[in-house]
Amino acid sequence: MYAEPGQYAIILALISTVMQAIIPTIGVAFLAFLIFTSNPLLQDPGLAFHPPFLYLGYVGLSMAFSFAIAALIEGKVDAAWARWVRPWTLAAWISLTIGISLGSWWAYYELGRGGWWFWDPVENSSFMPWLIATALLHSAIVVEKRNTLKAWTVLLAILAFSFSLIGTFIVRSGVITSVHAFANDPTRGMFILMIVGVTIGGGLTLYALRANKLKSASTFSTISRESGLVLNNLLLSVAAAVVFVGTVWPVVAEAIIGETLSVGPPFFDLAFTPFMVALAMALSIALGALVWSLQTGGRMMAPVGFTLAAWIVLGALADLGSRARFGQIPFASSLRRLRFLPRADWGKMFAHAELGLTIFGISAVTAWEVEDIRTTCFGESHEVAGYSFTLNKVDEIQGPNYTALRGDVTAIKGAETLQLTAEKRHFTVQAMPTTEAAIDMGLTRDVYVVLGDAQDGGGYAMRVYIKPFTSWIWIGTLVMAFGGLMSIFDRRYRMAAPSRKAAPLAATPAE
Repeated sequence: MYAEPGQYAIILALISTVMQAIIPTIGVAFLAFLIFTSNPLLQDPGLAFHPPFLYLGYVGLSMAFSFAIAALIEGKVDAAWARWVRPWTLAAWISLTIGISLGSWWAYYELGRGGWWFWDPVENSSFMPWLIATALLHSAIVVEKRNTLKAWTVLLAILAFSFSLIGTFIVRSGVITSVHAFANDPTRGMFILMIVGVTIGGGLTLYALRANKLKSASTFSTISRESGLVLNNLLLSVAAAVVFVGTVWPVVAEAIIGETLSVGPPFFDLAFTPFMVALAMALSIALGALVWSLQTGGRMMAPVGFTLAAWIVLGALADLGSRARFGQIPFASSLRRLRFLPRADWGKMFAHAELGLTIFGISAVTAWEVEDIRTTCFGESHEVAGYSFTLNKVDEIQGPNYTALRGDVTAIKGAETLQLTAEKRHFTVQAMPTTEAAIDMGLTRDVYVVLGDAQDGGGYAMRVYIKPFTSWIWIGTLVMAFGGLMSIFDRRYRMAAPSRKAAPLAATPAE
């Protein structure tokens, strides 16, 4: 018995429909497997979205790498090349910014350490390509506007993707231990290492052979916007190099001298901070000598950070006002000019201004954070920064795939009363404990409580932090990404860059 042609069409349509339903179902099943039977920290929404955004950033920088290799093969870099590189790099930079911000936020409330950045190897692995991508964005502007820094911009494009591959190797190979690394596999690590060697080695070799073809004929004055961008590039690149050395040095030291070393926050704070201070000075030159003189370390970073934050924010607003010609033309005309400014100008203002707000948040929490660690019994009260904290009770609870100790804490300050719930969870799949901090967030302060272990003499260990303006760190980074998103939708990125006409050839006599 044979089916009619129409019946075949119906059967094929049914098979197609079934496949379209089954394949997503299988995907959901495996996703559930990864979430519910692997590392329990991955169940947190903050970390669930953190890796995909970093992946988008890493892969996005491969486009900049591809443009760089094409430029080296062709021996040509011009304004059109820079115009095409910038949106791809900007898209990758936005993804990295969001990914890093989500990872920082997750570490803040999930690890229970009370910090927002730990200079962890995996944190560094995403921070390095972000720094180089930031330098690449600024350098591409100089190529587009001044037709110079061609070879340097191509090198940055190669390095940005190279650091992405290095970051992938650090995260997946298990060569460096990290609380963020969840899929360590030495076999995959060797495969990634081969990719890293071929890509970086091949790219840098081609650069060494062909970079001399990318000569720049244009120049710019020592005191100019372009000079500031060059200084910005150098500082970002050296800062990335410092982070790279601090991240891989324990592995190098163990391989060469056989000693196990640890490079932690003290090294990075000491080595990295001066470059960020200098970078902010490059973004806003005024009062640079005064700020540098205040750089004495410790909590003296507060006036430095506040000054830098004000410079950057006011500098971004001043640049926008200059473009609108406030004070030079009638106010209504300036508002009209402001309304029709390109989206890239608005995006630049948001990105730079929110960088200033992030620096403000970092400086405030560094200078004014209050920490209290003690053993607390039920019903006892103790005061921290004007708040009276009382541990009311601790209950054992059963979650979907974990057991937990849940502590109820009351915090009172004047007419303000906070009910806080902190947990210590134990996941049965991998026998892994996690900390769920109780955080009451606000624009001016966070009240942060962590429940510790039961003590032999009775009571529980409890850590309390009062963290001023911490939320501004993540508000700043997310609005920074929003500024990048505004820039990427600038219509000028969808138009061809004006090509520079070649100089007319001198007439030659007829033979």
